[in-house]
Amino acid sequence: MLTSVDSDVMRVLADPLRLRIVTLLARETLCTTHLVQETGAKQTNLSNHMKVLREAGVVDTEPCGRFTYYKLRPEVLESLSAQFAGLAATARATGENKRAC
Repeated sequence: MLTSVDSDVMRVLADPLRLRIVTLLARETLCTTHLVQETGAKQTNLSNHMKVLREAGVVDTEPCGRFTYYKLRPEVLESLSAQFAGLAATARATGENKRAC
């Protein structure tokens, strides 16, 4: 059973704009131009957030001519989900444990 969660990925996904980007990429592969249009973020700001997502392994890039497309790596979210499920299972199994003061 797991007893912790990947805090680096949690920190990356905790940002509202990055979470919005991940939500959009869950539906389809998008280029920077699409993401700017969908989020309303400035291109430089969006590029910085995409760098963080890439470095955390949450997204992959796919060059296409002069554009860069971004694709979500679902296995990263599945791993995070499994880590939370492990915590929930531990809490269920040990819910009656109480340490004496």
